[in-house]
Amino acid sequence: MRPFGCALVFALLTCASAATQAAEVPYVTGRVVDNAEILDADTQRRLSEVLRQHEQKSGNQIVVLTVPTIHGESVEEYAVRVFEQWKLGQKGKDNGVLVLVVPQDRRMRIEVGYGLEGVVTDAHASRIIRNVMTPRFRAGDFKGGIVRGVDALIAQLEGRQAAQGSEPPRAKQPVAEEAEFIKAPKMALHEKVLFGAFIFGIIGLFTFIGIVTPGMGWFLYFFLIPFWAMFPVAIFGSSITFYILLAYLAGFPLAKMLLSRSDFYRRAAEELKKKGAARVGGFTIGGGSRGSGSWSSSGGYSGGGFSGGGGSSGGGGASGSW
Repeated sequence: MRPFGCALVFALLTCASAATQAAEVPYVTGRVVDNAEILDADTQRRLSEVLRQHEQKSGNQIVVLTVPTIHGESVEEYAVRVFEQWKLGQKGKDNGVLVLVVPQDRRMRIEVGYGLEGVVTDAHASRIIRNVMTPRFRAGDFKGGIVRGVDALIAQLEGRQAAQGSEPPRAKQPVAEEAEFIKAPKMALHEKVLFGAFIFGIIGLFTFIGIVTPGMGWFLYFFLIPFWAMFPVAIFGSSITFYILLAYLAGFPLAKMLLSRSDFYRRAAEELKKKGAARVGGFTIGGGSRGSGSWSSSGGYSGGGFSGGGGSSGGGGASGSW
């Protein structure tokens, strides 16, 4: 019985140690980190855009974090640990705010950085939790509670009356962007120039060959249509690419028709007819000779991630449960 008793004691100690172990702080992957999976993708996107716009406008950095459970740890202690590890807010200004929701533990907290404690006092944070978030959480509406809580928090920071409607806040976006099917990735101007030189250098070369080449030039015209329809999307988005495609569809035949009246074009057509080959634009078209060419290009696109700015918190804010 002694070995069994020792094993039982060891197992109990192990379980006790695991139970008292501090909950893990996740990586900050954006302005909304939904590890508890209580927000749909559209809500996360809209919330992230609202928080991004507020940060651009005011410099304040607000992040929403949901975790399933913190395994019995105090919500206040866990929020401070997250705040310190993520370093929310700008260094020296400490203007960060953490909205923490722990659904399985039925706990939440608004942790406020030093620099914003005079704007979002403990009383303000408590009022948002008590009057805005808690009633919705009790009804099982986590999305509405978080969205309305963030809306009220931003309203307090911007010194305006919080909207109490049922619709979530929507980021202001130009109508043209909302209607666009495929949006161009965000790139710096020099990246667009380099990427554009690579893309248009290739399809532009073959377009030129198709225009100046009699006969098989029409094959290139139809062959290049899908390239003109998709490649420019990576730089301009689908709206502008649509007009580029129309310009290609109309411009290629027009240019070819005008060029066909030139002596150069007639000579090339006659050489192809008589000799089976012609020299066009540095390339030998037709016949048994083969021309080869090569080109190389290198380019890169790096997207920036999201991270804190070095701010800190002194424990200001408020907690709640439902």
